[in-house]
Amino acid sequence: MNTPDPLLSLRDLRVEVARRSVLKSVSFDVAPGALLVLMGANGSGKSTLGLALAGHPHYRITGGQARFAGQDLLALSPEQRARAGLFLSFQSPPDIPGVKNNLFIRTAVNAVREARGEAPLDAFDFLGDARGAAAQLGLPEAMLARPVNEGFSGGERKRNELLQLALLRPRLAVLDEIDSGLDVDGLRAVLQQVQALRAQGTAFIVVSHYLQMIEQLAPDAVLRLDQGCIAEQGGVELARQIARNGFLRSAKPVEA
Repeated sequence: MNTPDPLLSLRDLRVEVARRSVLKSVSFDVAPGALLVLMGANGSGKSTLGLALAGHPHYRITGGQARFAGQDLLALSPEQRARAGLFLSFQSPPDIPGVKNNLFIRTAVNAVREARGEAPLDAFDFLGDARGAAAQLGLPEAMLARPVNEGFSGGERKRNELLQLALLRPRLAVLDEIDSGLDVDGLRAVLQQVQALRAQGTAFIVVSHYLQMIEQLAPDAVLRLDQGCIAEQGGVELARQIARNGFLRSAKPVEA
């Protein structure tokens, strides 16, 4: 039986931040529609991985390979990576004063639609989609007209990330602790959003330590990052072991 080519393939990826080696050798694959959970102690490099994949200029790739949808990801600009279908939710989403939320998201959506060969959405059609998605996420419609994240609570910022995710419908979404700051309804919205997009073929890398959410996500694999390497890989039971025992264990990097 033929298995599909990975959507994302990392081989010996190494990343430096401010001249400090953070990721020393990371290798794993993400299949189309798959969901991986990434766990690790503070400072192990989880956020670094997401930001490096997205092309943040402060995160310098010093070696290794990253291929996305058959392309050399590292040769693409951040804008090209986004247009190719890579989405990153920030652990601490920033505010963008003076830029209306609906204009910001519509511009991003139309850039992605153009890359897919689709016609752009006009303001009327976009607002219809955005209002529907916002209602499902419990995000007040008034926030669509406010500057991006300005004056938003932590939970509202995370819901706004989910709104962007819902409207962009990426091929791969990296969710960096999307559950932090969310109430029970917010966590339910995360699960519903992930399940809906997976049904459409979106793959996920989810950074989380919240065992109940990890169990409900039913990941294909759980990876533990330690000292810049993938130290362990397993199923949900690995997440349960980490929840019971913490991260204080010897790390022996394994092949992903």
